[in-house]
Amino acid sequence: PPQLNPRSRRQPNSKPRTLSNHTNSNMLAQKIARSLSLRSASSSWMRHLNSSCSNGGNVRSLSSKSANWIPNCSMDTDIVHGGVVPDEKTGAILTPVYMSTTFVQESVDKYLEKGYSYSRTNNPTVKMLEEKVARIENGHDAICVSTGMAATASCINAFMNTGDHCVITNCSYGGTNRICREQFEPLGMSFSFVDFSDPKNVEDAIQPNTKLIFSESPTNPTLTLADLDAISEIAKRHNILHVCDSTFATPYVCRPLDHGCDLTIQSLTKYYDGLNIGTGGALIAKTPELYERIKLIQNMHGNIMSPMTAFMMLQTMKTMGLRIRQQSSSAMKIATFLESHPMVSKVVYPGLDSHPQKELADRQHRDGLHGGMLWFDVKGDPIKLMDSIKRPWTLCENLGATESIITACAVMTHANMVREDRLKVGITDGFIRISVGIEDPDDLIRGLDDALNQL
Repeated sequence: PPQLNPRSRRQPNSKPRTLSNHTNSNMLAQKIARSLSLRSASSSWMRHLNSSCSNGGNVRSLSSKSANWIPNCSMDTDIVHGGVVPDEKTGAILTPVYMSTTFVQESVDKYLEKGYSYSRTNNPTVKMLEEKVARIENGHDAICVSTGMAATASCINAFMNTGDHCVITNCSYGGTNRICREQFEPLGMSFSFVDFSDPKNVEDAIQPNTKLIFSESPTNPTLTLADLDAISEIAKRHNILHVCDSTFATPYVCRPLDHGCDLTIQSLTKYYDGLNIGTGGALIAKTPELYERIKLIQNMHGNIMSPMTAFMMLQTMKTMGLRIRQQSSSAMKIATFLESHPMVSKVVYPGLDSHPQKELADRQHRDGLHGGMLWFDVKGDPIKLMDSIKRPWTLCENLGATESIITACAVMTHANMVREDRLKVGITDGFIRISVGIEDPDDLIRGLDDALNQL
């Protein structure tokens, strides 16, 4: 597992310290710093990064039979178990829910010896989810926060200041576009919104004060891909951090850190949760230095995920692989159907041969999977389509869930975008985004066909 800052742990042979009247502020500062960096590696059920199934290939430190794992487990196995071991005292197979605001310290000298003091900084249940997410994303560590937008805001707050510049995709989740324009630009930051489908556009937009390159692949909602390897190489050549929002792809389809990115953003609300139960976000760091920075931001902002939400996501994410395989298969079948429908003028799905970046999709996406998101442009009235479509389709704002969801982006998810900007990136007034669930694809096709034929 990643090592702690050596200054934040006592050396094995050091003598116990005693407090005196001469205790100074430096000692207090060291203890506060320790509270932000210390990890609860001593807790039995949190030693999961020592698993031989982990990306690091380490051996579990527990001696119990439940800690013995075969080497080189697949991602499907890791998504289910994630290195979690049964509790040594009770044998509980699930991570406990620690609904505790504070944690009792044995003494001032042993402050944070167990890794926890206050749940705004660290909570055992949340920490398990953070480390499991980081492991599946192949990162060093992660922070789990209240929503995907909280993860996005944390990233920009962590690595940009007044006077800094960011090169960002011109088509992103509407909330990302809005926070850049409405919050960060008035604070003196600048953003160049460019087409990331050509890496040259990214490099051409770099300025002397550029501190961050912000990718989204596939983009929400146009499903444009970014060549993450090429853009990461550009970022490294210019000594700029590269973050990618990979919510549409999930780590099951693409892991940005494997393609040179420094940070990954996930809206855990979507495919990690997958059941329309909770909201959450994650920011995954590739290195200890990046993790220390985002952990500090999480602590200062106080946007850590709640323990109960973390517990639920530890369970729901276990089926992520099964869901995404079914959703990808159904999405391909539905996209093929829509391409032949007379009331549809355009269909975009990375798995279709007609997708302009099909070669990149096949190269960058795992196991021929392209996710459960697709969009089409309807010839008739999109509002009428929304109002007339029957179940099992659901009209609402979310994606990645077991239920299939249909959305008119121009008036729903991306209504906050300036119309001119929206049209420039291809989000027309008739743009329909669908998130394919796990229902029978033939039922979903019948529902679409019935609604389209009424236009």
